[in-house]
Amino acid sequence: MQNTKKYDYLVTGGAGFIGSHLCERFLSRGRSVLVLDDLSTGSLANLDKCSDNPSFRLVRGSVLNKSLTKELVHQCRKVIHLAAAVGVEKIIREPVETIETNVMGTENVLKAAESSGTHVFITSTSEIYGKSEDVPFRENGDIVLGATNRSRWSYACSKAIDEFLALAYWKAKGLPVVIGRLFNTVGPRQSGRYGMVLPRFIEQAVSGNPITVFGDGKQTRCFSLVYEIVDAIISLIENPDAVGKVVNVGSTQEISIGDLAERVRRISGSDSEIVLVPYEDAYPEDFEDMHRRAPDVSLLRTLTGKTPEADIDTIIRKILNN
Repeated sequence: MQNTKKYDYLVTGGAGFIGSHLCERFLSRGRSVLVLDDLSTGSLANLDKCSDNPSFRLVRGSVLNKSLTKELVHQCRKVIHLAAAVGVEKIIREPVETIETNVMGTENVLKAAESSGTHVFITSTSEIYGKSEDVPFRENGDIVLGATNRSRWSYACSKAIDEFLALAYWKAKGLPVVIGRLFNTVGPRQSGRYGMVLPRFIEQAVSGNPITVFGDGKQTRCFSLVYEIVDAIISLIENPDAVGKVVNVGSTQEISIGDLAERVRRISGSDSEIVLVPYEDAYPEDFEDMHRRAPDVSLLRTLTGKTPEADIDTIIRKILNN
């Protein structure tokens, strides 16, 4: 097949929450975008602002399709690989799909990119750090995963394999790769269907249903506005100094899940009751959670000159007003 670059970017999983915002940002900057998405968790509606742009094309298919992935990768200058299983609930209830999509899909993307020399951004996750208590998490810190009979850790392990594989392609084959470990990205268009906590809280508050907090509500997370995460991804894929590096991408503003529920109720003006739900009533019996998850973003600041700054109240209002 003739290797002719027709698009600036291939975005796998481009019909998803983050992917669709990324496509919009690329198009607004005059870049051409090709999307590969099987629409298993993404939505055509997410791409409403992109679909009529002549510099945009959507191909419905999976990164598990090796020949299709190779064909599309060869048509693009750079790849943003976002396609993956998403959400705690989906990951726990569909462990086979999670592992296959994350590992085999990433392998297909990297193999295709290596044969054409295409620059790749691999999207990883804060789940990589597992049960580590060395907070804030640093990219060169140890990862601490739970037992293999606890299905949650299969996701973290599969993404760790993605990172090892991507870095191996860089070290052994010279393939330019960048790995971004994303921390709790939220914003307009995110669905609560797969266990994402903030959209679920907002949907419950707006509908007047109880706001259900799993566990004791004392676990803390850092939430980042999707627009800032998209800007960070673009800055990293465009920065030659980021090649071969793993970079935390997220906010450093910690908030407990219980406090998050209170903020959502207050800002939305809801009368919903906040209810604590034990983990054993919300998830399968092998579920395990981590108490804190917060990044060290020194490397992100060095490479891009900035870090996500939107506070949680601003983020909640943006979602409510969307």
